[in-house]
Amino acid sequence: MLTEIDIISRFIAAALIGAILGIARKDKPAGARTFALICLGSAIFTSVSINGAFGTYDASRIVAQIVSGIGFLGVGVIWKTGINKPSGLTTAAAIWVCASIGVLVGMGIWLEVIVGAILTVAILLSKNLEKKKKQKKLA
Repeated sequence: MLTEIDIISRFIAAALIGAILGIARKDKPAGARTFALICLGSAIFTSVSINGAFGTYDASRIVAQIVSGIGFLGVGVIWKTGINKPSGLTTAAAIWVCASIGVLVGMGIWLEVIVGAILTVAILLSKNLEKKKKQKKLA
């Protein structure tokens, strides 16, 4: 059973990590607040499930529903932005990864949280590096 301090610290960590991931999505429809909420929500549901609030300790059932729900949200991002062609795929994928990191935070698996967050930020920021290289070539 998790203590209240453990739960609160996980929620704060999830919100901060989600915000950092969202900040890496500069000038995109889904930003820091969206990503913070997604990561926090995933951590909340996971913490509740592993704490046995539903009378069971089978966290996999809640995690499976998080994956489904986030998939639905991701489809909405793609559908809304891509009228005649797929668009918003990176945002949808980033939302999906953010939720998975939130699940890891809720479970307290910190090494994987750190590695996942660093890799995600690096991947999201790599787009900005590509743009700068293209601008230098054009100049």
